[in-house]
Amino acid sequence: MADRLDFQLLALGLKRTAWIRFWIQTALGVVVVGVLLFNNIGGSLSRNADRAVGLSPGLSLTTLSFFVLLFSLWQGWLIVRLGRALASGVRPSRAEASRLIKRGILADLLGLVLAALGYQSLAGALFVQASQQTPGIAIGGQGVAENLAITSLEMLSVLSNTQVLFAHLIGLLFSLWLLQRIYRTR
Repeated sequence: MADRLDFQLLALGLKRTAWIRFWIQTALGVVVVGVLLFNNIGGSLSRNADRAVGLSPGLSLTTLSFFVLLFSLWQGWLIVRLGRALASGVRPSRAEASRLIKRGILADLLGLVLAALGYQSLAGALFVQASQQTPGIAIGGQGVAENLAITSLEMLSVLSNTQVLFAHLIGLLFSLWLLQRIYRTR
């Protein structure tokens, strides 16, 4: 049976790690939302918005991965509450704690899969677009309209996907560490 000091140390470790995970994922989620909104607003205002159609599946998967990130953030908040409960007199069981952390792990794995599929879709669309560029006509001259140069808005879509992928990876790593910490025996 673990003594009171072990529960206090476990509670402190859970709270700190869960807070770090929560705030890192929140910051990355804010970046993702900002980039996706900017991409949608800027994409609709750009002159060649019709050629960005190839990015739609990748952006849709990135948005789905962001929604899974919101669920993962909620799970992170519940882990903070779990750490607080361990510090108080009410102690949840090891099974309840592991179930909560495993839900977060599954959410982050799903988010990683969606983000990876979105990344492949975005990279594929940008590769096709880059392969259709006319060599040597990057800075003006005849045929610039047909050149289909990759724009900064299109690169922002890749950035949003990379940010949501990294947020899920951080959540997964922290959750795996927390799960290992709960099952560690002295």
